Formats: sequence, structure tokens, C-alpha cells
Amino acid sequence: MKNNVAIIHDWLNGMRGGEKVLEVLLDIFPEAHIFTLFLEPENISDKINAHSITPSTMNKYKFIRNRYKHFLPLFPAAVEEFDLKNYDIVISSSHCVAKGVIPHPGSLHISYIHSPMRYVWDRYYAYFGNIKGLKKLYIRQQVSKLRNWDIASTSRVDYFIANSHFIRERIRRYYRRDAAVIHPPVDTEGFQPISNPKKDYFLTVSALVPYKENHLLVDAFNRTGDPLIIVGKGPEEKKLKKKAKKNIIFKKNIPERELVGLYQDAAAFAFAGVEDFGIAFVEAQACGIPVLAYKKGGVLDIVSEETGVLFETQDIEDIVQSIEKIKKNKFEPSIIRQNSLKFSRENFKNNFERFFEDVVEKVKQEKA
Repeated sequence: MKNNVAIIHDWLNGMRGGEKVLEVLLDIFPEAHIFTLFLEPENISDKINAHSITPSTMNKYKFIRNRYKHFLPLFPAAVEEFDLKNYDIVISSSHCVAKGVIPHPGSLHISYIHSPMRYVWDRYYAYFGNIKGLKKLYIRQQVSKLRNWDIASTSRVDYFIANSHFIRERIRRYYRRDAAVIHPPVDTEGFQPISNPKKDYFLTVSALVPYKENHLLVDAFNRTGDPLIIVGKGPEEKKLKKKAKKNIIFKKNIPERELVGLYQDAAAFAFAGVEDFGIAFVEAQACGIPVLAYKKGGVLDIVSEETGVLFETQDIEDIVQSIEKIKKNKFEPSIIRQNSLKFSRENFKNNFERFFEDVVEKVKQEKA
């Protein structure tokens, strides 16, 4: 495709998993024009910046950009303002409102869903559960409107792609639509095993926010006494540090090279929450280390008995038993590494291209 491809991305103010997906989409559609709600060029890659990018009108106002999450009710109208009349192909990369753009009649819209809008669906109480009074009534009203819009705007999507089977089920539940599953790209080449790793500590890499359930890991490792390194930052940091014993170390703002080294020398990667997919699980496996995690969410697409241990409940005793189990098991690093390669950038690119070609052919046949 030439200049008739538009890629809609919720916002561009950092480099996370969604932006890694966007980079590979730009490899597939090198002439694509990007539309986004908010743009901070200094915080995104040169690869993305090299493309033509149109931000929404909200991006003009610094006070909105700096507090953009407080303006969620305005996002649907902002994304609907994008003029897509010159584009035959629309690809939305969406975890918020990007899928709600209005394509020109006759164009093809494929939406890659990282997650249905978390704030208004499954994590509503995690984000807004503690709010009280008149503010709570206002939020309830706005969230109800957003849910209605989120469902209604699914009619603007021709084909959905989910980043995991877990997200596919949520698309079915909330949108009553089916979706193909194409796992997101992971830098499996940047994360490699080493010979003779130390394996003298466990590792978790996570935002320190309530729904990541890091407090469960702290409680479990407080009990076992095994060394645990927690890499991440967030509002839960002080609370977690206060309850953690000396065997638990916190790190943040570390360079990627140091992070890779932490993965490589770890005995296992630990996580107690529910991830939509779980790029960190794959990064760990690319380094040949097993995963210890709660048996729910995207981890089910990644971890098997050969590559880790999954605990059935978010109960401290269950986690402690799983820690002991993973310490006794002898995992084969080469098998773990091989499993991670299913989620490489090249595989994502090939799978997306194949899906796109099949859809285009199907559309041609329907129009014939």
C-alpha cells in the first residue's frame, strides 16, 4: 500500500508494548500516516518520528497533555474528528479509543486490540473503586456513556485482532465480536541466555500499581526468605517497601542493558497479577529462565509445564508452594528459549501480513 494507509494509535508519549507493535506495523506499511490523540516526539523512537503524524486538537493544550488521563470523556469525540476520507486502509492499534475512528465508506478497518478499554470494563474498580461522594456519581455517569460509545463504535471495525486468547474472550464478552489472535512482537534477539547464570534471586518487572498484585509477591517472599528483585515504579512503591523484608530489593529507572542482565541471572521470573498478554514473560523466557505466575490471562498463551510453574489461586500459601516447586524443578533453558521465539518480531510481522492479505482477498471476492 502507498499513501492510502492510516494507522490510528491512542497516544504517543512513551515506548511501551503498544508502541513496539506500531513500529512493526510501520515496517509492513512504510508509507502509512499516523493519527494519535497526544504526541510527545521526544519520548518516542526515531522510527515512529520518521513518519507523518497528525495529533488531535487536544494536543495543542499543554495542560491537557500533562493530565491527559483526566480528560478521558473527551477522547471519543477527539478520535472521531480525524479526517480519513483519503485512506482506503485503516489500522487501529487500540487499548482505549483508537478503534472508534470513523473510516470513510468503502475503506477497510482492521483493529488490533491490546485490551478493551480497561478503565470502563474489567478494571473499573481498580481505577475508581476508592472514589466517593459527588465525584463518584460524576465518574459513574461518564463511564456509562463511555461503555455505550465503546460498544456502538465496534460497528466501525471490519475485522478484530486480539493480542492474546484472553483478550479475544474479552472482545467476545464486551463487544459480541470474534477476533483473530496475533501475539505482539517481543525483542527476543535483544534478550538472550548466558552460560552459567547465577540463579541466586527471583525477579519481577512491573508497574507498582494495585492491580499488578505485587503485594502478594512481597508477602510470599517475606515468608520464604528467597531473594527477590522488584524492578518498577508507581504509587504502591512506598507501601511495598515498608512491608518488604531485607531479602527484597527494589530497583527503578535502570538502563535496558542492566535489565537484560537481571533477567539473565535470575532463577525465575515471578508475577502474581493478571496480564492481557505479558511481554515480560516472553523476555524472561528469551533469556532461558522459567516463569512463576498466576494461572490466568495472557500467561496461558506463553507458559507451559516445560517453561514455568503456574499457581491456581492468588493465595500466599499457593504462591509459596509454587516457589518451592520451581526451585526443585530442573528446567531446560534451551527449551524455554525456543518457546519464546514464537513471539518474535518476525513472527508478528509474518502473521499480520498473512492475515492482511487474506482479508484483502476476501474483500475483493465479496465485491466481485
